[in-house]
Amino acid sequence: MYRVALNTAITLYRKSKRRVSTQNYDSVIFKIKADEYDPTEEQQLKLMYDAIRQLGDIDKALVFLYLEEKDYSEISSTLGITEVNARVKMNRIKTKLRTILNP
Repeated sequence: MYRVALNTAITLYRKSKRRVSTQNYDSVIFKIKADEYDPTEEQQLKLMYDAIRQLGDIDKALVFLYLEEKDYSEISSTLGITEVNARVKMNRIKTKLRTILNP
């Protein structure tokens, strides 16, 4: 009798693990944020990436690490430069990008 109860419990446990738990659509709809398509933002991003392509390889790497929100110590260790040099390069790159985007 004990063995039957144990096997039944194990079977029910295995069945419950196989089921995928779902949520009702109505309870999740408030979490979905509907952003409208903004063509000007997409155009600005294209222009920014075109300007970044005009930079040198190290400058591109520095910009992309900066856009990934890495801190300057992490950027400097990745690129093999000093932290002060990373900050100076980033400021110079920002000015260069401003001149490229706003001639």
